[in-house]
Amino acid sequence: MTDYGPYLVILFAGWFATDLWRWLGVIAGNRLVEGSEALSWVRAVATALVMAVTAKLIVFPTGSLEASPLWLRLAAAGLGFAAFLVTGQRVAVGVVVSLALLSLGLALL
Repeated sequence: MTDYGPYLVILFAGWFATDLWRWLGVIAGNRLVEGSEALSWVRAVATALVMAVTAKLIVFPTGSLEASPLWLRLAAAGLGFAAFLVTGQRVAVGVVVSLALLSLGLALL
């Protein structure tokens, strides 16, 4: 029988580390006033973090995306962002356009 102890510790530690911050965010978020400067700061930081991860995935990809050329990743992201803006900031449209262009580009290369 395999010892699952280390895996359970990893699962618990991962769950606890993320869930603790989620609950603290819920508690703190309930006390913020809509439109307050603090809430604007939180939104700006969250947006910056998401964009930093996105930029990292585009410029320094891992896995199968690493084999794609930089120009293709940049073009797919840029045209997807343009589609997002043109369609009234619909996130799904931006994601679908970016993925479709990236997939098409990889299929043609």
